[in-house]
Amino acid sequence: MNDTICAISTAVGIGAISILRVSGNEAIDIVDKIFDKDLTKKRSHTINYGHIIEDGKIIDEVLVSIMKSPRSFTMEDVVEINSHGGIATTNKILELLLNNGARLAEPGEFTKRAFLNGRIDLIEAESIMDLINSKTESSRKLAINGVEGKISKLIKDIVDKLIMVNANIEVNIDYPEYEDIEIVTQKEIEKISKYINKELTKLLYESENGKIIKEGINTLILGKPNVGKSSILNKLINEEKAIVTDIAGTTRDIVEGQIRINGILLNIIDTAGIRKTEDTVEKIGVEKSIKLIDESDLIILVFNNNEKLTKEDIDLLIKTKNKKRIIVINKMDLESKIDFDTFKEEKIIKISALEDVEELKKEISDIFKLDELNNKDFTYLSNSRQISLVKKAVAKAKELEKALEDDIPIDILEIDIKEICEILNEIIGESYDDKLIDTLFSNFCLGK
Repeated sequence: MNDTICAISTAVGIGAISILRVSGNEAIDIVDKIFDKDLTKKRSHTINYGHIIEDGKIIDEVLVSIMKSPRSFTMEDVVEINSHGGIATTNKILELLLNNGARLAEPGEFTKRAFLNGRIDLIEAESIMDLINSKTESSRKLAINGVEGKISKLIKDIVDKLIMVNANIEVNIDYPEYEDIEIVTQKEIEKISKYINKELTKLLYESENGKIIKEGINTLILGKPNVGKSSILNKLINEEKAIVTDIAGTTRDIVEGQIRINGILLNIIDTAGIRKTEDTVEKIGVEKSIKLIDESDLIILVFNNNEKLTKEDIDLLIKTKNKKRIIVINKMDLESKIDFDTFKEEKIIKISALEDVEELKKEISDIFKLDELNNKDFTYLSNSRQISLVKKAVAKAKELEKALEDDIPIDILEIDIKEICEILNEIIGESYDDKLIDTLFSNFCLGK
């Protein structure tokens, strides 16, 4: 990280302003070479008006911001050039920066430097990208809690308590003559073990909320051909997205749409009707529909009020019985031929998708408690890396409880406590694998 990097931080295209960011030991000197004012004598955190020049010719009229180390995002010298927007002008300034000693930044390299220099931890870094990608107000709130360090503080508090216990264990072992040091007993370790399990299990349980807020609810509309799946999709998203006809098998591939319910994104997939078919294209669509069952957070299982249940209907009930699902009886405006006794142990919703789907929306909100979700503090884990590590820590905490039951000596228990600390430190990036860090930041946008 001894070199100086630069990149365009705004979206490339026509706009009022473009921002080019430069970070590193030579950031001020490099920009000074192409600016018509002396930047080397300017104070930190100032905005300076002037022109970008090349061979004495004006390239653009700009504002240049200076943020000197360590009081910057990367904790290095950072210079930001606010130029007029537009592809030609922005690219020309970038070319001048590269020609005068800067290197083009890799995706996410500014945030990576902020992390490696201790400005932010790993959860905060991941939350910055979540903030950029947020599509709803709820996902924005979730991301900003991560950026502000609320989730990190929660993890660090647990780690601090564990470190304190381990420190006392080590003193007890190494300096038994010290009478003023608290003696750590099996009972003390049992107490901290229960605390860890309670806090981490709660964090894990609530992480499902974080995933929903961040990614939305992946919702699959499933059923036989011609039960009204496409009509339900169109009515939900208030758009004629899927083709609707009386011909069975019209939908041969998945059709997707999105809506927001109580500020949470619903990613809806209308699938090909499930039936045996000799049509090659339709057969592929049916296979895709079946595969999507396992990947979905919610199944909207649709049946036709105007038809008797078939073997395909019963098969779908069996295939989805362990999934979170809503059973919808559609076409209630037609003569009823369906056997409602089949659903006597199920909650069903009766609708006519041609008229209204508000009851279906309400049921989705009730199942996922979306009203409550929007009123919580959004201090959740929200990505698979963080969640998998917490699961690992919970498993290790359970091993610690088992060891306590088996009267394992305290100096051996210390090893388990250290392992839990190491796992939790991985979440916030106190310990990390270089390849993991490179992969994580490579998913960031260029210039961030």
